[in-house]
Amino acid sequence: MPKNMGLIDKIIRILAAVVVAVLFFTGQISGIAAIILGILAVIFVATSVIGTCPLYLPFKIDTRGKKKD
Repeated sequence: MPKNMGLIDKIIRILAAVVVAVLFFTGQISGIAAIILGILAVIFVATSVIGTCPLYLPFKIDTRGKKKD
């Protein structure tokens, strides 16, 4: 899969995952909300590490920015 995520996109996703983890471990979220947000956080981290967001592919979104020649 081609890479389509820029650095800022990756940082935002990882920060969102960290926020979900903090909310969970401090007891602010629980139950179904914790499960759904936990799954979303894992997906955010995985796509950040891989550098590809499958949802961006059909819409041809690329947040890497312009390449300088």
